[in-house]
Amino acid sequence: MATRYPIPAEEARIEIKVKNSRFIASGAPVFSVAEAKAFVARIKSEFSDASHNVPAYQVGFGPSTIAHCSDDGEPSGTSGRPALAVLQGSGFGDIAVVVTRYFGGTKLGTGGLVRAYGDAVRELLAVLPRAEKVPTHTVMLSLPYSIYEQLKLLVAAWNGRLLDEVFAADITLTIQFTVERFDGFQDALRELSHGSLEAVIMETNEATIMPIGTFNQDS
Repeated sequence: MATRYPIPAEEARIEIKVKNSRFIASGAPVFSVAEAKAFVARIKSEFSDASHNVPAYQVGFGPSTIAHCSDDGEPSGTSGRPALAVLQGSGFGDIAVVVTRYFGGTKLGTGGLVRAYGDAVRELLAVLPRAEKVPTHTVMLSLPYSIYEQLKLLVAAWNGRLLDEVFAADITLTIQFTVERFDGFQDALRELSHGSLEAVIMETNEATIMPIGTFNQDS
């Protein structure tokens, strides 16, 4: 079974201030080095008047990770490396971050820079919506109106995503489940319908991005 790990569900951005310097951390999901470089270039273009745009990314997860960082003109080791270290300790994969700094007139020193860049990434991860790439089945199911409400509760109980509903003589639902959850749902459906209903698999996707909530530093 493929390794499961959290990835960003979407782009996010936060800002912190340290001794009048502004640190803006922007993060995004990236699934190749080319995507990571394109994201970094876009943020650098957006904040082209900033003092520094410090990138850090890791594509993949675990032993197969491709990692990169740069200090972008800050003193060596004070920005890119601390930012990447936070990413590497976060459990996230397939993630790119750029920390933009607008200098506020007060030098922070080596230790101050390390803390500021690390803190900016930590603050970003605290609000970053989280997802996983997981194998899923998209299924179709026709059911009578009499068990519609019970069926919706069953879908929720097995973490299904309701994609479509068509109301005619019967109700036809299109639902997405992770592969590992689908058999349990199917068994529960047979029990609910006394064996009369069964969901039909229409499509299987090996790498669906499924939201799973918000990253928790203590998890």
